[in-house]
Amino acid sequence: MTTEIGGEYLTVEQAAEYLGTGVRFIRRIVAERRVVFYKVGRNVRFKRSDLEAFAQSGRVEVAPSYAAAA
Repeated sequence: MTTEIGGEYLTVEQAAEYLGTGVRFIRRIVAERRVVFYKVGRNVRFKRSDLEAFAQSGRVEVAPSYAAAA
């Protein structure tokens, strides 16, 4: 399993960097089971695709009235 930022699995610190958040936020969403993660012994790892899916799940669409004005 690779843990470098370009690898398939990311550490908590790398996941925070990838999402542009703090480590504390990543630990909270893991505790709340809001993101898919993998346990390797005591270590938590994330697939980049799972982090991308998490980020997309929070996507907010533009309201139709604002989209027409643009």
